[in-house]
Amino acid sequence: MKSITKQQIEKDIANKKYNPLNDILFKFVFGKEERKEITISFLNAALGREGKDEITDIKFRNSEFSALAENEKSTRLDIFCTTQIEEKIDVEIQINNRKNIEKRTLFYWSNMYLSGHKKGQDYNELKPSITINLLNYNNFDATEPMHSMFAVYNMNTGKKLCNDLELHFFELKKFQKKPIAELSRIERWMAYFSNKLDVSELQELGMQDSKIKDALDASDRFMDDLDERLAYVNREMAMMDYKSDTEGYYRDGFADGKAEGKAEGRAEERYDIIRNMMKNGADDETINKLTKISIEEIREVRKNNQ
Repeated sequence: MKSITKQQIEKDIANKKYNPLNDILFKFVFGKEERKEITISFLNAALGREGKDEITDIKFRNSEFSALAENEKSTRLDIFCTTQIEEKIDVEIQINNRKNIEKRTLFYWSNMYLSGHKKGQDYNELKPSITINLLNYNNFDATEPMHSMFAVYNMNTGKKLCNDLELHFFELKKFQKKPIAELSRIERWMAYFSNKLDVSELQELGMQDSKIKDALDASDRFMDDLDERLAYVNREMAMMDYKSDTEGYYRDGFADGKAEGKAEGRAEERYDIIRNMMKNGADDETINKLTKISIEEIREVRKNNQ
């Protein structure tokens, strides 16, 4: 099964159909100074910025935050940048539903909000912080729109407290295809990320939006590097293995009439084993040798616990 999966990934690469949600490819396209105009275009679309409110420049920042307390883990964001008016923005890719995205994004937001703030500084110097989550699953009710934005409001009057907190969620499964020419600015980007377009549609999308074309061209350059390409393939296989294992647990659970509990329980047991061994200093190869858990799954857990 794995060889067939790898063959399909290689075939897609040969046909220039890449997965933009692969975090390695995503960071290459959207996390580099030389391609920041692509990122700026996406951010303006995602946040609905135009005219005097447009983001005109960004600076990429160190995406790893130290733990806030001794018993906490460090935090690594997918992309962390600041705008020309010092707003802080985090963009996160979430492929699988781990049932924690709301608290996770608040945790990331809090790290951003406090980053750079020094003891003794006035609270008024804290800068607005924004998280953008690209979800490859449906997190909210089917009646909710593809894009959901949350902030702090007075529950009685609807008055917004301040602009310092914005949490954005884009549920890519809710994107509905329609003629490329009819897509709005944000719909074009959602079409790009959705993995629902064929190669000819992606080419047409690039003709409609120059920055998306730049993103597609950057992806081609990425695949020309054999090391980057191998990392991409391994990451794709790891994500597929995780999805397959999780679905397998659910199928086993249904047979016993205990689908959700059994699936989550078995998966969590594996994660606990990996996390505990990592905590004790074991490297990926040692964990693989002792537990027979795949290297790809071990790396997935390590990534999500950084």
